[in-house]
Amino acid sequence: MLDALLEPWREPILRDALLEVVFVGLACGALGVWVVLLGRSYSAESLAHGMFPGLVVAALLGVPLVLGGAVGLIVAALAIAAGARLRSLGSNTAVAVVITSLLGIGTVFALSADSPPGLQNLLFGDVLATSPSDLALAAALAAAALIGSWLAYPYLLTYAFDPSAARSLGARPRVAEAAFALLLTAAVLVGVQALGNLLVVAALIGPAVAARTFTRRVPPLIAAASALGVACGVGGLYLSYYADVAAGAAIAGLLVTTAAIAALAKARLPTSDI
Repeated sequence: MLDALLEPWREPILRDALLEVVFVGLACGALGVWVVLLGRSYSAESLAHGMFPGLVVAALLGVPLVLGGAVGLIVAALAIAAGARLRSLGSNTAVAVVITSLLGIGTVFALSADSPPGLQNLLFGDVLATSPSDLALAAALAAAALIGSWLAYPYLLTYAFDPSAARSLGARPRVAEAAFALLLTAAVLVGVQALGNLLVVAALIGPAVAARTFTRRVPPLIAAASALGVACGVGGLYLSYYADVAAGAAIAGLLVTTAAIAALAKARLPTSDI
């Protein structure tokens, strides 16, 4: 049993992947709690898809993904604002049209026959191809997301539970929204490197949903979501190694399965206020 547990980590590739999934689990688990509490699951998915063309262009040009993701978000925001001004669309339809279009454009670039090998990993991820520079970037972004969420905790907590009274309690809504957007962007960028643009939402939503079925207190909720994110990441690597399946898909599958099992268990247990 001990040999079976230790065998995968004798491979340097899997040791690097292990560090990567730890960063993803911590950052996406912590920020996913705020996504769920604020009811921004669709916004998180839109954020990931909206930045995709920028990520692809950044990869093609060899510039940092952070820069490409930031430019992609700016373009998406401007396009949504312009579309929302059209009476025939409206704000919600504008978001759907713009985000779907951007995802389609990015996918065309990523899957083009002329694109360099490996670019499609931005869609589906390849945690087993983690490089030292990827690890350094993931570590920096995860640290920024975790430290930033700790500093912004009082404002996010007030805004999440009582938006109407947030201003009177000293938590300015616009500041809370801006902080949330920046921190979520950092977490998404960490997750995209490992799981790709299409699967990163599972790392944001799955652990938080699973943890919330057993506790509603925010500090243990964040701790539990981060722990579940890391555990599913490690479990996905084991599953990939022994079952010979794609690591990203295995991790995302475990994240979703954990959330589903937690929801079923919650239906059979009394409410917990841990």
